[in-house]
Amino acid sequence: MMQSLYTASTGMIGMQTQINTTANNIANVNTIGFKKSRAEFADLMYKVMEYAGTSTSDATKSPTGIEVGLGSRPTAINKIFAEGSLKQTDNQLDIAVTGRGFFKLELPTGVETYSRNGAFKVDQNGTLVNSDGYKLLPEVVIPPDATSITIGTDGTVTVVQPGQAQAAQVGQITLVNFINPAGLHSMGDNLYVETDSSGQPLEGTPGLDGLGNLRQGFVELSNVELVVELTDLITGQRAYDSNSKVITTSDEMLQTTNNLKR
Repeated sequence: MMQSLYTASTGMIGMQTQINTTANNIANVNTIGFKKSRAEFADLMYKVMEYAGTSTSDATKSPTGIEVGLGSRPTAINKIFAEGSLKQTDNQLDIAVTGRGFFKLELPTGVETYSRNGAFKVDQNGTLVNSDGYKLLPEVVIPPDATSITIGTDGTVTVVQPGQAQAAQVGQITLVNFINPAGLHSMGDNLYVETDSSGQPLEGTPGLDGLGNLRQGFVELSNVELVVELTDLITGQRAYDSNSKVITTSDEMLQTTNNLKR
């Protein structure tokens, strides 16, 4: 059996991964805080028919060997945490992170998760939560009679209440960073969870220790660039087509060989 059949099939499988990854990026082009992914590949082992440096005579050696590659394989789908563009909303509870860092949220099970989506709301108790009702940590509670809410670049949350001359602080928003954010596990809903590869969460005040600042009244848009994704989509499609043509050509060659045997 011709090796090219198997080699081309690995290319087709790899391009399926590429196109699936690109499709997910495009599908989330308008998802707040979404971070695009990139499929990465490596070549497989090689079938060595002659090693470089093999003696061709008593005084000469082959300058190159004869090695035939056996295809490619996906090695990683890397999450790219480049910052997305900011969109002004003028909503008092919308917060964007400019720079590094994640908001820390708590699931109903008590598990801590992390997100770049800063489109917050208040629940029935006045607690800051995300769109799914998961609490922001540390917990921030907005008084029901607050007439205005101010969130500083350092995460300080203050409110103005009737009858008070000065704003009162009601909470402090912190950010969490990781040595290797690409090692976080994506669990959907704009949430990530810690893994052994991401490292331990490093929590701190926005604007300090390498953490980004907060911008009230803004949200961070997806960092997906449609032009790049469409280019990758076309490239993946062409590569898939080319690999399928290799299989067709190999099959035709095998058919020719079979005909010669008759």
